[in-house]
Amino acid sequence: MPLLALLRPQRRAGGAVTDRAPGEPAARARGASAERDPRSLRDAAAELAREAGALVRSGWGRIHAPERKGRIDLVTDFDRRSEELLLARIAERFPGDSVLAEESGTHASRGAHSGVRWVIDPLDGTTNFAHNYPFFAVSVGVEVDGERVAGAVFDPVREEMFAAARGFGATLGGTAIAVSAIDRLEDALLVTGFPYDVREHPERVMPAFEAFLTRAQGVRRDGSAALNLCYVAAGRFDGFWEPTLSAWDTTAGAVIVHEAGGRVTDYRGGTFRPGESSILATNGRIHEAMMRVLAESVGKARR
Repeated sequence: MPLLALLRPQRRAGGAVTDRAPGEPAARARGASAERDPRSLRDAAAELAREAGALVRSGWGRIHAPERKGRIDLVTDFDRRSEELLLARIAERFPGDSVLAEESGTHASRGAHSGVRWVIDPLDGTTNFAHNYPFFAVSVGVEVDGERVAGAVFDPVREEMFAAARGFGATLGGTAIAVSAIDRLEDALLVTGFPYDVREHPERVMPAFEAFLTRAQGVRRDGSAALNLCYVAAGRFDGFWEPTLSAWDTTAGAVIVHEAGGRVTDYRGGTFRPGESSILATNGRIHEAMMRVLAESVGKARR
């Protein structure tokens, strides 16, 4: 059976192949009156992610010589090239917007600041990419006045575009998606990721991993937080947890989960703050059960 068939998402009925949800009117052209419209920002994010994804896809299957940013944190030439492309396109199209990029950090707006910030991960899943394991993506999220409002995550291997605009739902290839209906932890397929200091501090992450391994139907760990969040949104996974993630890993994916009907918090049910707090993203139905397991596991990790 083809891989795409195995990964078919749970969908709402209907919908043309665009990044808009079925029945959603087209956003107005980008301009003074529409520059903060979540739909316009979503559509622009999708365009940017697709172009950068094509560049990244051109490097898949090659032999890479990645550099190390840390003991197990890699960066490749394609991370940098993808980021350079995204920065150039944003500067050309949206000079009043600022950018937070994984490899190069903060870029101030040119001229009067619009209140819009683009949060980009040019290649989420670099280790997978460097080993030619086909699970990586380009993530482009958008904030307005500090609030996450839109985002797009593009998987260039499967050519899957996940996108969302606050208040207008989430889509995969233009078809509306929704989180799963699984309501028992023992029936749930979960996914997680490990922080870059896992070798130094395995005791911080293994209690939760072991706890879910014995309570859930299954647990996966596949190396791209952006895609993991999108898979929760599409009903492929039922829950995702990780101790610490940055804004570029999560801005787009968090919007997509929320707009697909899911829930995103920290481990205690509070506000998720990238770079400062843990993240728990679920279909909402198993959220409380996962919070209870995490509370027990964090207690064990501290002993």
